Amino acid sequence: MAVEFKKLQTLTLKEKFITQMEEMIISGQFEIGQKLPSERDLSQKMGISRAIVNSGIAEMARKGFIEVRPRVGNFVADYRKNGAVDVLVSIMNYSGGTLRPDEIRSLIEFHRVVDNMVIQLIDGNMSKEQQQALDSIVEKIGTSATPAEAAEYTQLFHHELALISSNTIVPLIYASFACAFNHLWERYARKNGIDRLYADCRVLLDYICSGQTENAVARRLKYTE
Repeated sequence: MAVEFKKLQTLTLKEKFITQMEEMIISGQFEIGQKLPSERDLSQKMGISRAIVNSGIAEMARKGFIEVRPRVGNFVADYRKNGAVDVLVSIMNYSGGTLRPDEIRSLIEFHRVVDNMVIQLIDGNMSKEQQQALDSIVEKIGTSATPAEAAEYTQLFHHELALISSNTIVPLIYASFACAFNHLWERYARKNGIDRLYADCRVLLDYICSGQTENAVARRLKYTE
């Protein structure tokens, strides 16, 4: 099997600043509610311009890592409670960061709700071409060499189902949460095996293709445990 390489990219100073600050927050070096050093201090200590610091702070505030209080200062926000989906990505990209059990459970519950809606919207209405495309993706799950590879194909499988549902918003949700969902599927494959993930997706697809919507929903409720 041909080996695929990802293109390497050089991070900008802003991206490096954001990465380091987020790691310090996630690791607990900066605690929730703690006031951060001034932008001038950060600029001097990290050897970058205040413009980069200011822009990076604004980006982290948008994600939910930092609360900016005008004329008071910048504080570490309760990012797990109020952060955007980018927070999940940052946590999982952080070498020492992991999702807590309640976050994994919540992610599973969220995925169930979205998937069940997709299944009900499709209600067995798929062309032969669409069924064949999905069948091909599911087979790639079964022949995956690693849990990470199987997770990527599982995410692709669900994203394609979302596209078939004709709902224009759901595919955007799957794309936005791709990193988090990949983490979920990889965790499942490591815990239960790639063969189990493949079998679950195969049964689910068979139910959907045959119009057994209720059985598909019931199956979907089980196979992320």
